[in-house]
Parts: sequence; structure tokens; C-alpha cells
Amino acid sequence: MQATVYNQEGKEVGKMDLPASVFDVKLNSDLVHQVAVMQMSNRRQVSANTKGRGEVSGGGKKPWAQKHTGNARHGSIRSPIWIGGGISTGPTKEKNFKKKISTLMRRKALLMVLSEKARKNSVIVIEELKMEKPKTKEFSRMLAKLPIEKKSMLIALADMNRNLILAGRNIENARTMQAADLSALDLLNAHYILMPREAVKVLEEKFTGRKSK
Repeated sequence: MQATVYNQEGKEVGKMDLPASVFDVKLNSDLVHQVAVMQMSNRRQVSANTKGRGEVSGGGKKPWAQKHTGNARHGSIRSPIWIGGGISTGPTKEKNFKKKISTLMRRKALLMVLSEKARKNSVIVIEELKMEKPKTKEFSRMLAKLPIEKKSMLIALADMNRNLILAGRNIENARTMQAADLSALDLLNAHYILMPREAVKVLEEKFTGRKSK
């Protein structure tokens, strides 16, 4: 499979053979779904939390005597049946949403999604991607010159480039990260995958263990 290579001015500068081990993997939608659900679950944060009767304040003594008051018997105002008392069956921060799946399955799903993006012409390869200063306006102008629609985009860098990361973090519907840190969920959340030529080599070496030529 080949991809058109562009420069930062949006002009075609040639073609590039995409490695079949990365961009020509047969899709298994069940595996991709399983991995995506696992990754969403592992990113889930527990925000809902209620206090039990042992966590609320007050209730250090018996509200009133056990007998001879005409009131019902109570041992503590922390009881769930009191207003301001503990919650008996509410959500707690101890709930664990973590799921496990093998590294082989995660990598296989990633390659499947990359392959589908390539088949749909959603992989954009740039000859070289660099910036002298972290300027969001310049980065936006460069992206506007490429033959892409205004849809969500994931920019995969070959290595840590501070200028590109700072320049891209304020661009709407765009996310910048290193190619070696990609996941199937990251790719599924983006319409386009934009990467420099060197990032393709990083993907091949990282996720297939093969040294690119």
C-alpha cells in the first residue's frame, strides 16, 4: 500500500510504501471492540462517592434514652435513616473499573485500526514536521494547506517535540502525541492520522518488532 507524501506547504513530494505489517492487517472488529472497551474502562475515573455511617460527622452518643421517652429507639444519628446520616448502598471511590488484556491483543487491535485508516485514505504522511517556535497560528496554517477536511485529527510524532506539542494543544479537534504511545482508542477517536515519515518507521519498530529499511 502506498501513501502520498506532502511537505509542510501541502504540496505532493512523492510516494511512500507503507509497511504491510502495520497498514495491511485484516480487521477483526470483535477484537478491536474488546480492546477499545478495555481502554475506555481503564481511563474511567471514579468521581461519585458517598459516606457511610462510619464516615459522617456527629453521632458520638445515643440521641436519647432507650426507654421511657415515647420516641423510637435509636443508637446514633449517623444511621442511614436519619437526615444527614450515612448512605447505606451509595457509590464509593473504592470501585475498580480496571480491565486486563494481553499486550499482543492490544497491539493487534492498534494495527487493525491503522490499516483501516489507511484503506480509507485517512492516513496523511508529511515529509518532515518541525517548527522553530511553538506558534499555534503557524501550525494551524500548515494544517489548513493539507488536503484534509475539518474533522478530528491525531498528530503522531516520531519523538518528543516540545514546540509541536505546545503549538498543537490549542488547535480545535486536534491532538498531538508520540507515535510510540498510540492506542487503538486514540486512533478510533480521530478521523485523520497525521504523521511525519519518520513516525511510520517508529510504528513499525515499536509494534511489530521489525527494523524498518
